[in-house]
Amino acid sequence: MLEMLTSHAVVMPVVLPLAVGSLLLLLEMRGSRWTGTVAVAATLLLCGVAWHLLSLAGKGSVQAYLLGNWQAPFGIALALDRLSALMVALTALVGLGSVVYSIGGDARRGLHFHSLLQFQLMGLNGAFLTADLFNLFVFFEVLLAASYGLLLHGDHAGRRERLKASVHYVVFNLTGSALFLVAVSLLYALTGTLNLADLAVKLPQLGPENLRLAQAAVLMLLVVFAVKAALLPLYFWLPDTYASATASSAALFAVLTKVGVYGITRVTTLWAGGAFISPMLHTALPVLAGATLVLAAVGALAAKRLSGLVAYLVVLSAGTLMLAVGLGTEGTVAAALFYLVNSTLIAAAWFLLVDRIGDARGGSDLLAPGPLGGSWAALGVAFFVAAVAVAGLPPLAGFLGKALLLQAAGQTDWAVPTVTLVLASSLAVMVALARAGSALFWKVAPSGAPTPPAASHHAAHKLALVGLLAAAVAVAPGGGWLGQYAQAAAQQLLAPQGYIDAVLKAQPAPTAWDVRKEMRERGDAK
Repeated sequence: MLEMLTSHAVVMPVVLPLAVGSLLLLLEMRGSRWTGTVAVAATLLLCGVAWHLLSLAGKGSVQAYLLGNWQAPFGIALALDRLSALMVALTALVGLGSVVYSIGGDARRGLHFHSLLQFQLMGLNGAFLTADLFNLFVFFEVLLAASYGLLLHGDHAGRRERLKASVHYVVFNLTGSALFLVAVSLLYALTGTLNLADLAVKLPQLGPENLRLAQAAVLMLLVVFAVKAALLPLYFWLPDTYASATASSAALFAVLTKVGVYGITRVTTLWAGGAFISPMLHTALPVLAGATLVLAAVGALAAKRLSGLVAYLVVLSAGTLMLAVGLGTEGTVAAALFYLVNSTLIAAAWFLLVDRIGDARGGSDLLAPGPLGGSWAALGVAFFVAAVAVAGLPPLAGFLGKALLLQAAGQTDWAVPTVTLVLASSLAVMVALARAGSALFWKVAPSGAPTPPAASHHAAHKLALVGLLAAAVAVAPGGGWLGQYAQAAAQQLLAPQGYIDAVLKAQPAPTAWDVRKEMRERGDAK
């Protein structure tokens, strides 16, 4: 039994949330008190599976899994390499924090929270593991459909703002999905395949008469990924959407932008060997990422609510990641993967912290002096730790990630603008967070201000917030192992032949019951 589970471990991050989500849907409909327990236990199990996959990927080989036991490119394939294993592990860890925090109250604000969250985990994991472009689209739609429900999940407080943000979110993503289908159709018409590894082989073989169409299809695909990554000028949906979602949903949404980052990273490295990748892309991506950094920093400085400030910090982290990936060297890609871990964990923790601060202030997260009830000292310490982590200050991992990026960028033609933009955006974040912290924790509330109601205290809130903050802090002392892993992952990405061979040369497993042989024997007997 254990051997069978190990042999199917690559597909487990997709199958497990699907099965558990279906079970939770039934439990929620019956109002079972075991819903939260099952959700937490299943997500803990997913973390165990993710850790096993991380150890498998760390051995260096790409693991291909053939769904339906059909050889690629004719059947659906999943592929596990260092990058996909890292993304699945991050998703599981953030998902665990979201599930635990939701037990404190978010899950009871509406119907089907736990099942929707499991389905979103399924979509995220499938997007990171699939080796097929059409199934990447399918998993995109699964995670987006679940995120629509999670965005609207909650009580009537703030429902108007949440509904308005959801309209923008849905319109942007439906437009992106339509563009995705157009790009997929063009690529299939040109090559006759949608397997990522097979496309890497066939796209460079296209004749000059099809080159422009291939470039158009790939660029449309990258535009779709840029929408998911919230890259300028396609990031306008994110600040209001993330700021209006419940804390548990917003924490998991921190992984959503990383799907776009993953898509751009996968395509630009796997398909980098042909002229169908426009040379303009290598200039356009760093320019757009740099502009995203500038506008995100301005948005953080201009934010009037803490939730809006944190949403712009997510945009800024996406811009930093895309700048590193756009530079395209082994050092900058490795720095991006190192920074990715810290930025994802700390963004999720920030959304939980915003909810705790808002609750202590009577439901308001305005960046203005006001009475602060509850354990304000503990909230202040958490705010300080989260601010140091997200601003990239020593000794935490955000500083190490940005230092690695600046060191690697110094060997490229983009050294000066990269150093300037990264340091200037970090300074802007420090100023924005210092202003926010001063208004929330330092300045005296106006005389006569009403005392906020007692803040809700739940062990799940503290456990989830402290757990995510501790995970982000622990990245720094574990930076040696993570740095080596990120370096090896960058080398693997920039040498895509290993991924291509693993997927296209994977052989179907021997069948216990050969249906074709039995049909032939029956035919001969007749």
